[in-house]
Amino acid sequence: MPTTLHELDDLVPVVDEIDVKTARGEVTLREFIAGALGHSPLWVKGLFAVRIAVAAVLRLETTGIPDTRRLRPETVSFTPGEKDAFFTVVRGEEDHYLLLKVSDNHLIGYLAFFTDNEHPATFKVVTLVQYLRPAGRFYYNLIRPFHHLVLLSMCRAGEASRDKR
Repeated sequence: MPTTLHELDDLVPVVDEIDVKTARGEVTLREFIAGALGHSPLWVKGLFAVRIAVAAVLRLETTGIPDTRRLRPETVSFTPGEKDAFFTVVRGEEDHYLLLKVSDNHLIGYLAFFTDNEHPATFKVVTLVQYLRPAGRFYYNLIRPFHHLVLLSMCRAGEASRDKR
């Protein structure tokens, strides 16, 4: 699937899934990311608990339940190797984009945030998934419907993040 987000051109040939969500808001990229990654309603925590149980049944190693401490715009890191929630920063450019990564033994997930810096800003939230073995494809297809719900909810939280400050 082609992308016009050239910052991801090196990943497109090696990933198996790409999903793009679009959001708009009167917030900065840092505010959007903090709102999206810091969003952890009870139903999302419940989905992560189910995810851990499913992963255990499938004998998959996964990251745990995300840190629920509120991420603040000033603590969002763009430094490669540092953590934002349970993701590791791969690369980014302040006020332009941020690429994050999480690795399990069955897949690698990337989450990228982009802004056009207009007013209101348009944000692209891109999920890229690389399967490391067949169990990764099975697992991702199992969680896919919930992934869409979680990402849409994260986008709404990102759009409204300035209202919650």
